[in-house]
Amino acid sequence: MPVARPEPQEPRVIAHVDMDCFYVQVEQRRNPALRGQPTAVVQYNDWKGGGLIAVSYEARGFGVKRSMRGDEAKRVCPGINLVQVPVARGKADLNLYRSSGSEVVAILASKGKCERASIDEVYLDLTEAAKEMLLQAPPDSLEEICMEAAKSNILGLSSDASEKEKNVRAWLCRSDADYQDKLLACGAIIVAQLRIRVLEETQFTCSAGIAHNKMLAKLVSGMHKPAQQTVVPLSSIQDFLSSLPVKKMKQLGGKLGSSLQYDLGVETIGDLLSFSEEKLQEQYGANTGTWLWKIARGISGEEVEDRLLPKSHGCGKTFPGPRALKNNTSVRILALPFSSFSSKIISYSLAAEAEYLRGRTRLSCMPIYLGMKQLENTQLSTFRTVKGWLDQLCEELSERIQSDLNQNKRIAQTLTLHARASKKNERDSMKKFPSKSCPLRYGTGKIQEDAMKLFESGLHDFLESQSTGWSITSLSVTASKIFDIPSGTSSILRYIKGPNSSAPPAISDSSSVPEDPSLDVTPIHEEQCEPSTSEKEDNNRYSAISTKQCPANEEKKNSMKSTGVKGASSILKFLSRDHSAHQEKRRSDGLICSHQGPGSSSEANEAERNVPAQAAVVDRSNSGAEPSGSSNTWMLNVEDIDPAVVEELPPEIQREIQGWIRPSKHPTAKRRGSTISSYFPPARS
Repeated sequence: MPVARPEPQEPRVIAHVDMDCFYVQVEQRRNPALRGQPTAVVQYNDWKGGGLIAVSYEARGFGVKRSMRGDEAKRVCPGINLVQVPVARGKADLNLYRSSGSEVVAILASKGKCERASIDEVYLDLTEAAKEMLLQAPPDSLEEICMEAAKSNILGLSSDASEKEKNVRAWLCRSDADYQDKLLACGAIIVAQLRIRVLEETQFTCSAGIAHNKMLAKLVSGMHKPAQQTVVPLSSIQDFLSSLPVKKMKQLGGKLGSSLQYDLGVETIGDLLSFSEEKLQEQYGANTGTWLWKIARGISGEEVEDRLLPKSHGCGKTFPGPRALKNNTSVRILALPFSSFSSKIISYSLAAEAEYLRGRTRLSCMPIYLGMKQLENTQLSTFRTVKGWLDQLCEELSERIQSDLNQNKRIAQTLTLHARASKKNERDSMKKFPSKSCPLRYGTGKIQEDAMKLFESGLHDFLESQSTGWSITSLSVTASKIFDIPSGTSSILRYIKGPNSSAPPAISDSSSVPEDPSLDVTPIHEEQCEPSTSEKEDNNRYSAISTKQCPANEEKKNSMKSTGVKGASSILKFLSRDHSAHQEKRRSDGLICSHQGPGSSSEANEAERNVPAQAAVVDRSNSGAEPSGSSNTWMLNVEDIDPAVVEELPPEIQREIQGWIRPSKHPTAKRRGSTISSYFPPARS
């Protein structure tokens, strides 16, 4: 439900710029022969000529509408040029239009705060630019107003076409106008200049609305298309809204707008003026009631967000009519594990079949076998089809978020799956396929795996334990909660590196995200973590650990030499300190983490026995550059480890640190008397 925002203290100048039949303009720039010709851009599918997504104004003159299919458009306008949207991965590829829209945004953003609302529309906050113009070069002091500004449509101004340009110039240059209208006049001139630049630099035309808030600017930007702009002075707001249909207002096109019509008899925004704020709050709640009361008076506090990049990335595919992904089986699949369903279904079937054919009549075996036989040709086939489409959608999504990361240093944090589905014989069911979300893991394979699990979870909730068929008519995956990587920052590993560590130089900020090679960390050392109770027991454990692990470490040392692996990828490498750390005398009953590097030896372990009962981490990954038996030790109190920081590290390093904090429940070190031989005295001679 909409929420009322506080109204700003000072007047603003907000513009909404909307491209004119943008997809057609992009194709006309690619093929200039299409200019001036009736043209339409169609979806990639060939059913009845494809669906129209953009229609040129020349084609609209023949009666062609966006709701038509290509075949119908040809009947209405035989000379129409139908251009197909580029196709990739079996679906429309809009990258060409996105990049073209970015060209326009780069120009518009030069004059103020810019919010990219979609591929072909932008909000601008021109308040500061208008104030600056009003101080330095007010319209009434200009010798000449540009022609494009003089063509503006001013609501409430005389509509006499013969005197329009003269009247507009007079309105823009009024010296006795109030402050708000003077700001709007400056905004109208600035927008006209921006539209001229867009046309000259990109060959695209656009229309615009200029008002004191986003709501009004959006409403009027499409009133006088193409290639025109409309201004909403304060004095004309009530007349404009009084006749505006409720459904035309943003956020009133759905259930809320229908409720206003049927419950309160409201047909236009002006009808809302007859209801008090208390009445609207009583009917729709405090927030929504206040919002309705304000929009009826043209008040909106919504601000323009300074955002040139999209808030989310989404990839979707529809399967209308006979193209729906159908599963007509009525077998109850919810008794089977939904997790990794598509990969486990075959193994369940084979195991059950083997039990059944061996003559075993276990009740748990026969239903699984019989049920699987019915599922093999329907359920598994449908799941494979769904997975195939999800894999393609996730592949495209992965490319887009990776490109966003590389170009704009932004990371997406949430993966969401949306779907539209229906149950067999329940066409009018109000139950919707629930959207499912999870943390986003970078990497095509990981995104594909998570998306399939989200689909299985959503389908489980959608069916509600019913044994019925189902069909999917739409699938989409979205990456959202996108945040900038702060400039000048580095990976967290940089801040836990010792001063004398031989670790590589500081990792750049781009390495702090998944899929970066610099974070492909694989531990190559062994760690052993044991609880400490006394120094005597500590010494026994160290001795046992050293005796047990030395052969493995020598083998790893030789392996590293033969393969030419440089450096260590364990986090211990970044925690290394100089030898003076041995002199610290802090004692605590914590964990003793003995790290044996490739160059470890029993002598080195023997020297470690004198380390106090403190969480000690020893790194000898660079022992080749040090005398035998020497080591770098970093003294660590495990109670100082912040779990929130650990969660930000790569999974491999998280597991390593968890090994220090949560030692193994089955210690390998043996205590005296822990074997059966200790209960028998030695044989006497």
